[in-house]
Amino acid sequence: MASRRHETWRFDHGAQYFTARDRRFIEQVEVWRERGLVEPWHGRVGVIEDGRIAAASAETERFVAVPGMSAVCSVMASELADCRFGWRVQRASYDGVWRLQSPGGRTSEADALVLSVPAEQVGPILNENRAWPVIGEALVGLTMEPCWALLTVLDRPLLEEWDAAFVNQGPLAWVSNQATRPGRPAAQAWVLHASPAWSRANLETTAEEVASSMLAAARALPGANAFRVEYSVAHRWRYAVPQPPLEVGVLCFREQRLVLAGDWCAGSRVEGAFLSGAAAAGCFPARDSSRVANEQS
Repeated sequence: MASRRHETWRFDHGAQYFTARDRRFIEQVEVWRERGLVEPWHGRVGVIEDGRIAAASAETERFVAVPGMSAVCSVMASELADCRFGWRVQRASYDGVWRLQSPGGRTSEADALVLSVPAEQVGPILNENRAWPVIGEALVGLTMEPCWALLTVLDRPLLEEWDAAFVNQGPLAWVSNQATRPGRPAAQAWVLHASPAWSRANLETTAEEVASSMLAAARALPGANAFRVEYSVAHRWRYAVPQPPLEVGVLCFREQRLVLAGDWCAGSRVEGAFLSGAAAAGCFPARDSSRVANEQS
């Protein structure tokens, strides 16, 4: 759930929207709506395939965060007692206590560890631990497909009759007009996502070349307007879509007081990320209250 701003424009360049099917997540979405953090998105969504564009399912209720997809995460982070930004965890070791280390020498300690990084980043952080063979075995065969995202501002709508479209042909997989989302500026800011296969084939291509290729693919879409580009930049999500996603909720290693969680554990959607987090919270019983009191004293 990521957003980027440039001058007066705003782009949701990660998760494009989310749906709610599970009762627990539906209830959480209602809480977010009451707080003004999310709203329904009633965009005109099409499907492009075989040179034609047709309407996508009208039964799907789609939500977006306001004023950008990162709003929910920002509020959640602001409500945590200790939330630290700006340093990378290079290594995590466990000897009864978890110790996190950064390349610059900063450290942090914890009784338990929840890792919600993409699956392919777990190994570099944990593989020096004695329990790594057991942990690594649980991740065998799970890979994360990349996704190139293009953030662009045009002088006119890319698609005249549609606010967004799934693309099932060529390099692109999705296009979306940001202005049709609640709380966004009115400019013709568009986000284009490339397909996993095209992104993988062009993983190390320069951002400038990627932007040029994706714009050419956009011009070739059925019904696309002849547009002029006012701004464009490509962003690479190296670890975007799990193949295949797990459906286990979390991977819990109680002996090591370690939990692996994230959307890749629960179906690869925003709802899956939430449900994985809820499952992670239940992996360990609450600490003994007398022990907590002794520590605090």
